[in-house]
Amino acid sequence: MNLDHSNKRILARGCDRVASELAAQALPPLMGNPEYVASCDDADFIEKLTHEKWSVVFFAPGACRFNAANHPIPGANRQTQGWRLEQYKALVRQTQGIDIQVVESLSEQETVAHLKAALAATT
Repeated sequence: MNLDHSNKRILARGCDRVASELAAQALPPLMGNPEYVASCDDADFIEKLTHEKWSVVFFAPGACRFNAANHPIPGANRQTQGWRLEQYKALVRQTQGIDIQVVESLSEQETVAHLKAALAATT
């Protein structure tokens, strides 16, 4: 069954710019073609959270790995220096609402399945 999620938007917070750009090209066709926007630094990420509406906010494997290793997420700015994933999630809910789908993945292999489930849960 082909799903159409072309009317939905994913904001992905990653760490590696090249990997994020590759994901932005490769992942949408696997998930029903949602708009997929990658952000690798907090100033850009917060700007997009504050001024745009998203269906899903995705913390890509690199961002999550750093948190799992008990280190701050790379790309932090002065406002977010030392933040853990929980603080980023609180910011996402503050700017996007409590019903926003937040996806985190420690494994690239889980990414598509998690994002598909989150997209299906949105209206």
